[in-house]
Amino acid sequence: MTEQNSVQLKGVTRANGNGIDNPAFDFEDIEESGSNKLETKRRKVRLGGYLSKVSRPINATEDYIKAHSVIFKSIVLGILGVGYVAYFIAACVLDFQRATALVVLTVLAVFAKSYELIKKYKGDRIAECCTPLNTCFKSNLRWLKWVFLLVVVVLLVCWLALDTSKRPEQLISFGGVCMFILLIFLFSVHRAEVMWRPVFWGLGLQFCIGLFVIRTQPGFIAFEWLGKQVQTFLNYTIAGSSFVFGPELTAKVFAFQALPIVVFFSSVMSILYFLGVMQWLILKISWVMQITMGTSATETLSVAGNIFVGQTEAPLLIRPYLQDMTKSEIHAVMVGGFATIAGSVMGAFISFGIDPSSLISASVMAAPCALALSKLSYPETEESAFTSEKNIKVACGDEQNILEAASNGASASIGLVANIAANLIAFLAILEFINNALSWFGGMVGFPEITFELLCSYVFMPVAFMMGIPYDESFTVAELIGTKLFLNEFVAYEKLATLKINRLNGLDELIGGERQWISVRSEIITTYALCGFANMSSLGIVIGGLASICPSRKGDISSLVLRAMITGTCVSLVNSCIADFRLQCRRHKH
Repeated sequence: MTEQNSVQLKGVTRANGNGIDNPAFDFEDIEESGSNKLETKRRKVRLGGYLSKVSRPINATEDYIKAHSVIFKSIVLGILGVGYVAYFIAACVLDFQRATALVVLTVLAVFAKSYELIKKYKGDRIAECCTPLNTCFKSNLRWLKWVFLLVVVVLLVCWLALDTSKRPEQLISFGGVCMFILLIFLFSVHRAEVMWRPVFWGLGLQFCIGLFVIRTQPGFIAFEWLGKQVQTFLNYTIAGSSFVFGPELTAKVFAFQALPIVVFFSSVMSILYFLGVMQWLILKISWVMQITMGTSATETLSVAGNIFVGQTEAPLLIRPYLQDMTKSEIHAVMVGGFATIAGSVMGAFISFGIDPSSLISASVMAAPCALALSKLSYPETEESAFTSEKNIKVACGDEQNILEAASNGASASIGLVANIAANLIAFLAILEFINNALSWFGGMVGFPEITFELLCSYVFMPVAFMMGIPYDESFTVAELIGTKLFLNEFVAYEKLATLKINRLNGLDELIGGERQWISVRSEIITTYALCGFANMSSLGIVIGGLASICPSRKGDISSLVLRAMITGTCVSLVNSCIADFRLQCRRHKH
């Protein structure tokens, strides 16, 4: 055996007796490292045993709390309840007028919770007790229905006779309601198949909401208060946008003033969805409309959702059921989207200076009217699979906590903000191009003043007049209706806001033969008429949005979307006619 081999056997590599030790083959170091590992392992075992002894009481406490979680939850809720009662009493004692809003919210919450508890624990017994009454009602339903209808017609005629005797101009807007309903009926797909229950009940609910806001002092005060609270709430956006963009840009530039409101509102709505508040509210509204109008659960739920969210977001509530819905139900879903505006977009309109209470009441009134006119335009001829709401579940978000919900809501609004800004740039530029082109063509024959707005003023003037707009202002309002229909509602509301600013600044009514502002009454009627997504630019949005949710129904969606848009436009116009009753009454009182 050579010297080199003998050295290798000892675990050390040498080259010609002058090599370098290789520690990887040093057996002595390996033995030492092995003993260190064993010692480390023993220390870990001792530490684990010590921690186990220390954490034993903590684990026992945790197990005890889990085993008695119901009791602890009741105790915490009881403490919070007692604290809120004390706070409520203190607020009412100190200043009851200031606490009126708190009282109303508390009463509504107590009523809603009491109803749920009674339904849960005593619902079956109450239903059993009411069985004889229900049987009697159903057996006499035929003649009771006709008696009810006769009473409603008599009351309506008496009301018209008494009310319009003092203000005969109200008959114009009432005639407008009848005109729009008659037009939809004449162009209905299946006139012989129209079920009049959803039509009459939908219009009746819309009329009742209108009367509550119009005639009653509590209703008027409530919506005025709600509008002011929304305005105050949306003003909190200034804190965030001023920090990001600076106070000067936020105060002067539209993009930094109105568009951040969309981000803020979208984030708040996402939080409310995470907490389940929006689902609860939408379900209650849809329940009222469903039991009165007899519409299916899915279409009613989507239309109720449109009061708060947009035309492509509301159908997400019923996403699993779209594939099996009838064509009439899909038509109703689209009409609901066209006839209302999203809450986030409403915030941007309020920032323009549009009356908040009018926007809120218009969106609420549009929901039952949308269902009514949709069933008149496209009656149900198929058997719906969703006549009962028991098997319908409202889709919820995937967020794990409230912070994630707020972040996701803000992130989701980025596309909407970009879409609003891009559309405004595009459509205002297109409008300027169309006006210059029409002026050029008109100049060839001696009429260089021809513009898109001028053409709309003559085409839609009869519509504006039948809404109750005075004749001399109807041409200006007709321009706004045409702008909203062929461009979009943002451009139309921006022009309406300019007219309002001109009136507040004291400009002359006519300058160079061009009207600079319209009356307050006409402003509010126009606010109702423009409140909706029914315009040409929304056709592609609806087709793309619904087709992505349910690709198998793309053909039906494409064939129905234009009819749905026209019906949604009529819903907004009927809303404006009802609004004229409100304004006539207010003017009469003043």
